[in-house]
Amino acid sequence: MYTHLLKQKEAVNKWMERYGVRFGIYKNGTFKEQLFPFDAIPRVISSEDWKELERGLKQRVDALNAFLRDIYTDKRIVKDGIVPEDFVYSSSGYLPQCEGIIPSKGIFSHISGIDLVQSEDGDWYVLEDNLRIPSGASYPMIARQLTRKASPETFDGARIYDNRDYAKLIRGMMDHVNIDGGLEVILTPGRYNSAYFEHSYLAEKAGVVLAFPDDLFVEDNKVYYKGLFNERERVGVIYRRLSDEYMDPMTFEKSSLLGVPNLFQAYASGNVAIVNAFGNGVADDKGIYYFVPKMVRYYLGEEPILKNAPTYLPFFEEDRKFVLENLPTLVIKDVAEAGGYGVMFGRDMDEARLAEVRSLIQKEPRRWIAQKVINFIDLEIMEGDEKVMRKADLRAFVVSGKETKVWPSGLTRFTRDPKSFVVNSSQGGGFKDTWVMI
Repeated sequence: MYTHLLKQKEAVNKWMERYGVRFGIYKNGTFKEQLFPFDAIPRVISSEDWKELERGLKQRVDALNAFLRDIYTDKRIVKDGIVPEDFVYSSSGYLPQCEGIIPSKGIFSHISGIDLVQSEDGDWYVLEDNLRIPSGASYPMIARQLTRKASPETFDGARIYDNRDYAKLIRGMMDHVNIDGGLEVILTPGRYNSAYFEHSYLAEKAGVVLAFPDDLFVEDNKVYYKGLFNERERVGVIYRRLSDEYMDPMTFEKSSLLGVPNLFQAYASGNVAIVNAFGNGVADDKGIYYFVPKMVRYYLGEEPILKNAPTYLPFFEEDRKFVLENLPTLVIKDVAEAGGYGVMFGRDMDEARLAEVRSLIQKEPRRWIAQKVINFIDLEIMEGDEKVMRKADLRAFVVSGKETKVWPSGLTRFTRDPKSFVVNSSQGGGFKDTWVMI
């Protein structure tokens, strides 16, 4: 059995390299592309576990969408004292330009990537909510496609959900929010983006156009696509794969060469749908994460199904005192960082470093959160000629269109460092397929 898995792993990774299935990272000012290593031992989630996860993920994303709509319109959650006003408006993800704008069909987070871990007692904990441009769905999709090619018998008799319907979910959502039946495009900044493979792969699978910034232009507050022979076609929805600040140099970062001038004005006028909406960053701020269980109760009148990791906000004096006194037992995260960057484990620090971090927290309490370390489960992976256990998380993808749906698959990432809890691809991790049992 192990020999079979080893051959399968080698075959799939070779196919992935041949197909250019890579991710890119910028490090020290240099762009480097590398393979995202695939492991052939799947993560298996039982039907019973999945039903509970699915309910919890739908609930969480519905509450986050309600928060985004509220925070850019009525601000009831702030007025009622559930979330502090200055905490919201000091978030780097909050965009005052979005005040009063309600996107097509009232949906802000169309594609949500929710990062979870499972504790050793079987409970699931949410670590992060990714509501801007969550990536990674293409990797389990193509891994299973290539596994079928390299080892068709793998799925014989396997009662698991077929993960090939993700592109259908995306297309259905884009159809739902499309303005006036216009062209549907995925906007990519180009091949030097870390997830460029995914942009092109999803465009192909969903049957939509892969557009570069120069392919789009705005005229009379409407967005058009320039075809091969300069013919133009009205665009109804843009699934964007670049950050807010680069999307429109007329509204945000003036030096951006990646954006489409006046795109934001077309969006604000209701003439194009943007997936995900502008301004979502206020809801996936690592500090705002602390308040999501309260959002579930406030907007939905329900008890949260999924747990947050036990979290402390140094922004609050009582929490700050606890964090400063218990720093060696906690993990500290910079709220503005992503990809595993800005994560510090107190247990790994010497006294000098602990003193330095305490000083940083006291100086900028809004910048940090602290969490108890969850001893989440290890999964079996193949390391050379043996099987070893490594920490792993799960990024679940939730698509909000006519209704909220959870993709019955996901991106399981694992660390290859036996001492590490950080599983991100940018930190050298790998991934495996996620089998959700029927």
